Amino acid sequence: MHLVIDDTFHKSACLDLESFLIRLFAGEGRYQVLNGNAGISDSDYYDRDKYTSSFNQIFDELRAEGMFERSIPEIENSDLFKFSPFKALNHDQAGAVGDILDGLLDDVERREPSTSVIQGDPGTGKTIIAVYLMKLLRDIQLSQEGENFDSDSIFADYFVEGNRDLIADLKIGLVVPQQSLRSTIKKVFNKTPSLQPDMVLSPFDLSPSEDPYDLLIVDEAHRLSQRANQPSGPQNKKYREITEALFGIDDLSITQLDWVRESSKHQILLVDAEQSVRPADLPRELVHSLILTSQAEKKYYRLHSQMRVQGGTDYIKYIRGILSSKPPVQAPVDNYDFRFFDNVRDMHDAIRRRESEVQLARLVAGFAWPWRTKTDPNAFDIEIDGYRLRWNKTQTDWINSTNSVEEVGSIHTVQGYDLNYAGVIIGPDLRFDPGTQSIVVNRVGYHDKKGKENNPKLGLVYTDNDLLRYITNIYAVLMTRGMNGTYVYVHDKELREYLRKFIPRGDGS
Repeated sequence: MHLVIDDTFHKSACLDLESFLIRLFAGEGRYQVLNGNAGISDSDYYDRDKYTSSFNQIFDELRAEGMFERSIPEIENSDLFKFSPFKALNHDQAGAVGDILDGLLDDVERREPSTSVIQGDPGTGKTIIAVYLMKLLRDIQLSQEGENFDSDSIFADYFVEGNRDLIADLKIGLVVPQQSLRSTIKKVFNKTPSLQPDMVLSPFDLSPSEDPYDLLIVDEAHRLSQRANQPSGPQNKKYREITEALFGIDDLSITQLDWVRESSKHQILLVDAEQSVRPADLPRELVHSLILTSQAEKKYYRLHSQMRVQGGTDYIKYIRGILSSKPPVQAPVDNYDFRFFDNVRDMHDAIRRRESEVQLARLVAGFAWPWRTKTDPNAFDIEIDGYRLRWNKTQTDWINSTNSVEEVGSIHTVQGYDLNYAGVIIGPDLRFDPGTQSIVVNRVGYHDKKGKENNPKLGLVYTDNDLLRYITNIYAVLMTRGMNGTYVYVHDKELREYLRKFIPRGDGS
């Protein structure tokens, strides 16, 4: 037992320190944190800065006593910290969680099915909410009769006997379409006592059973698949088998969203239609229809607060603007390290320097070069002006893998993750047409086979305009990974000159 005493602390400061330490202990992963997350808050109070300035000193003393092994920046860079269910929710997120809990409890009591939609731009914390909800619901389920919760805990009112009895037997799961992100969240669940890794599901884990899910939370629901040629032959077979098992017929119009609905009574879908990056993803029209329906049913929640990028919401809008047909007038990038590089070697050197300073600095790129190293590990995938690079060697947890700072990550290994700095290579899959004064797609320069193939099963042919939307979405995602900064190199000469005026020049420092 370690006792922290300070005559100047009041209750708000104590609760703030408590949540600060819980987050760091959970993020380091050395110990299992037995706390619930109902009291984790990011509330403000008078003279908060004065109180929180002493928190680091308390941490240092605890570390000297052997309670921590790593520094605060090292812990905060870890995936365990970033995806921890002990994250402090901002007002925006806490409001959404409270409203969803109210609606879910009401629907369960009335035995009515429900579909809720949470929409948010990159960095608004959609994955955080999904993980937080899983933990909070499990804490309510496992709470004991007579257990007291501090009245200042933001969700204390939900820990009452009636709610516990109502959802005691609720079977819940978290569906994560992306393999890499799913693997990372499984590791987080493995470190959290009330959660288990098998609660984190691939869409292909859904199938008829005697014990269907009561609630499925779907992160990045826009990445669920429609019927299309899947990444592997076995998945094509499994797609048909799951559809037939759930619906009794192999109807080609059935999507993985239909699987989710058929496999559960209640669904919470977290979406951002602008992060759809492949034709096999749910159609944009379907995502928009989901949003409109949830709005009409008053089960729609919009996240506004930007938690990742220091440039804020204005930066997100600006990035989407410079990649669109209606570019912005001026760059709102105050307090954000946004730079343009004419030489990819210089940009890589700058990324290496940021890695040595703060870690989590990586090169990323659009799928604009073939993946030669999949069959020949000694080859190089990317060559620009004599400078040679390789794609990421691993598909899962690449960001934390050995030598990742010397490799280039693709969209499929970084979507959903945070970086401190991202060096983005815009490849030959995009170019600038001087005649039309617009950004256009270079189909030959785009090497993601699943990202551009037509869908004969549904009779869909994807035009260059369709591909342009997917590819610009990819680059918008890549350019919103960096919390502290984004560096950009552009391969196409005309596009380089066009984008140069929107991005401050990099000085290589």
